[in-house]
Amino acid sequence: MGQLTGDERRRLILETLRSAGHTPATRLAENLGVAPETVRRDLTTLEGHGLVRRTHGGAYPVEGAAFETNLAARSNAWVAEKQRIAAATVEHLGPTESLFLDEGYTQQLIAEELVRSGRVLTVVTASLPAAAALAASPTIEVVILGGRLRPGTLAPVDHWTTSMLEQFVIDLAILGANGITRDKGLTVPNGAVAAVKSTALQVARRKVFVGAHHKFGITSFCRFAQVTDFEALITDTGLPSSEAHRYAALGPQVIRA
Repeated sequence: MGQLTGDERRRLILETLRSAGHTPATRLAENLGVAPETVRRDLTTLEGHGLVRRTHGGAYPVEGAAFETNLAARSNAWVAEKQRIAAATVEHLGPTESLFLDEGYTQQLIAEELVRSGRVLTVVTASLPAAAALAASPTIEVVILGGRLRPGTLAPVDHWTTSMLEQFVIDLAILGANGITRDKGLTVPNGAVAAVKSTALQVARRKVFVGAHHKFGITSFCRFAQVTDFEALITDTGLPSSEAHRYAALGPQVIRA
């Protein structure tokens, strides 16, 4: 690769993060043929513009109004953490007979965990991968929502989806988000996605948020809920206990798996 300007290098770094998800700085440096210190300075610049968030040894992209990662990238990032979140979520269900399972890779892992649990449930979902996983269970009845399919997430949206969802009364909604903050609430980049999540909140008696620690402190474009709408926030131990206490002070139980 020829000599790149700083802007060109940072554009390539951002493209890599958006396609691959969380990536170590050393791998980025190797791909670009530059020193790791150069990449770390670039990541600091990108973080200053709100485009990435630094981690120990690497970075991941911050999703906004014009960008969100696809399922392939999500399935390669924070996998162990998401598996623990999925297990903790199934343990938290309580006496639930019906639930809404949101789109996303964590929700797909929750679906797989539900199958292993052997529970008798009716699951309404906006996720084709989750529905496919749940179909393996002889004890789970699966209702898949219709609508316009989003290729990146394999989830339906628009009025067909919300109209169908409005017909149900659901015990528990398990929802994700692209970002969650104490003051701005839960947000996603896409208004159609926000509408589905908002409808799920309206039809569910109980609500639980699931998401890895890197979602906390991030804001996206469209708000669909407040932190106070949820009985529990289920995340991983990457969220500092001090920050967990701040969210718990707003009302929900914070579970760090």
